Amino acid sequence: QNNAQSTVEEVIVTAEFRDSELMKAVGSISVIDETVFQQRAAQHLETVLSTAPNIDVGGGGSRVRFIQIRGVGDLEQFSDPKYYPSVGLMLDDLELGDAANAGMLFDIAQLEVLRGPQGTRLGASAHAGMIQLRANEPTDEFEGQVSAGLGNVDSYNAGLVLSGPLSKELKARLAVQTNQSDGHIENAFLGRDDTNNLDEVTARLKLQWTPSENAQYDLSLFSFDSDNGADTWSLDNDRVTHSDQPGSDEQETLAVTLKGQWQLQEDQSLLAIVSHTDSDLSFSYDADWISDDFCVTYLCSFGNDTARELFERDREKTTADLRWLSGPDALTAGQARYVLGAYFNDSSETLNYSYPSVWYGDYASESDYETRRQALYGEYEYAATNQLTLSVGVRSERFEDDYLDSNGFESNDDASYLFSSEFSVKYQLDEQTLIYLTLARSNKPGGVNVSASAQQAYMSPDFQTFTENKLKFGEELLRNKELGIKTRQFDQRLAIRAAVFHTSRENAQLENWMWDDAAGLWIGYLDSTSDASSYGVELETSFEVNQTLQVFASLGWLETKVDSVEVFDLDLWAFDTKYDRDQAKAPNYQYSVGANIMLTEQLSGTISVDGRDDSYFGYYHDGELEGYSLVNASINYQLDNISITVWGRNLADEDYTVHGLYFGADPRDNFGAWANTTYLQYGEPRTYGVNASYSF
Repeated sequence: QNNAQSTVEEVIVTAEFRDSELMKAVGSISVIDETVFQQRAAQHLETVLSTAPNIDVGGGGSRVRFIQIRGVGDLEQFSDPKYYPSVGLMLDDLELGDAANAGMLFDIAQLEVLRGPQGTRLGASAHAGMIQLRANEPTDEFEGQVSAGLGNVDSYNAGLVLSGPLSKELKARLAVQTNQSDGHIENAFLGRDDTNNLDEVTARLKLQWTPSENAQYDLSLFSFDSDNGADTWSLDNDRVTHSDQPGSDEQETLAVTLKGQWQLQEDQSLLAIVSHTDSDLSFSYDADWISDDFCVTYLCSFGNDTARELFERDREKTTADLRWLSGPDALTAGQARYVLGAYFNDSSETLNYSYPSVWYGDYASESDYETRRQALYGEYEYAATNQLTLSVGVRSERFEDDYLDSNGFESNDDASYLFSSEFSVKYQLDEQTLIYLTLARSNKPGGVNVSASAQQAYMSPDFQTFTENKLKFGEELLRNKELGIKTRQFDQRLAIRAAVFHTSRENAQLENWMWDDAAGLWIGYLDSTSDASSYGVELETSFEVNQTLQVFASLGWLETKVDSVEVFDLDLWAFDTKYDRDQAKAPNYQYSVGANIMLTEQLSGTISVDGRDDSYFGYYHDGELEGYSLVNASINYQLDNISITVWGRNLADEDYTVHGLYFGADPRDNFGAWANTTYLQYGEPRTYGVNASYSF
């Protein structure tokens, strides 16, 4: 499988309407399996996404919070609820949305990355692409596993899996894990090294009831509880902070999913999925990054603000999906099959925001945001010959939302109608080679920049004038064209998947920020006054050199352009327009190369290098995240039911960054107080440890 096992083994993609073989599925798709999770000691999806081309992840909290595919996706969003994620995130049939903190990998069978719009499948929720976590299913025979791991920075994990039949018709699977780490930050003021810690507990229960050969019912319960720290930013751009009020990044999510599948006739089936998710999220941080004592050691202009910023969210989401599938599992010449479906989504979010500050006062607000979505969708496939298959899919979605906050700002826009479609042609050149072409489009809804609108009355005059045509953002239209090939050669020892694509975005929704110094306001908004485009190549390959050596590689090349974007330049201290600008978080190249070596029947090893080019981290400045190359390795010993893995990530201990900010934060006079500076959030340094498991 991907980057791990023999290329002869089938890899099944489950994120589409029907399960399909990876090498016969249309689209640029990566599948990352449990073997890769084990080799990298990966507890969270952020650790393995670098093996897939043209996907970028951004920080901002204790875990990856923002994901971009082919340069499209969120950059940084905390206060404004009306930003709709461009990359869909699913756990089986549950929509996690932008709650990427919950993307834990314990007892996950595989992670699937689908690049390009998946509008027919998920609508605006998968505008740029989709990531699906597929958990292991209950088993016919009783089995289980206990696992534990230790690593540097006082990290450890422990997990338990139990699976098997409860009766002739009922099967169950329970997976529970705790993951702990002190993190890689030292707080010099508090004398602590755990202010950016990880404290996460994940639990999943799956029940599968099969009362007859024509019916199956699934119940899934998912719980994620994290009490992580948030102490990230350093004035000296290192891993030493001086905050006296380190923050937190907490999440409590409880979700339930019910699924029913009925085989009505030999080639007719019905699928119904209902889910409900309840999440409490809390994020806070020390807004001035320092303590009072810091301004005793150093001479600080205006002293210390002692400000904090806090976001308390309560989210609820209920979804329902009813789907009719008709036709055979595999098509031969002259045959057709189709999918018809209806989708409903009712979501709400209450945000309690506060900014207690000595300089600006104790500001607080509360907002309520509700969205309602209803969609009809369908897909039709026709096999013109045994080699040539045509497919067309459409989705029409009604979207409406309401917003109200304690500042008296209210938004009740009329419902908008979004349309997504996809047309594809695939040609099976021979048993080993598939060629495909796809044309797809997707919409994201427009709306009101509620934070900017609520703040406008408090802005200074120049900013009020500038934001007059920025208070709303338009509906974004994305069109994607893609040509790909998938082939196995040399007795199936060589597997190649390659794609070229071109994407255009009308009214591209670009995240932007402005600092209104006179009013003391950071103003965040989506700007949709420009178009954007991109094109590139994606390549994934693996080759079995012999029975003991397998090499693998992935490569993404990406060229992007934003026609123009108007910003407030902190260096010019004036409004400015940037032309032909690269999209943010869109490195020109990304790669992952490595090898799996079977040393003996029990002992194996893996070494890999992940790298990427420089990239901008925003539009309101020219700050960049430098490119990097990270070396990872592991050795695994397998004896009967016991597995032991010694692992290391970023073995060269390279400093690399996952997020950036640009503004004046340093109050020290001898450092040029309040000079605009790029501040960086670092990824993990050299990290290593040992994991062990016992299966029974």
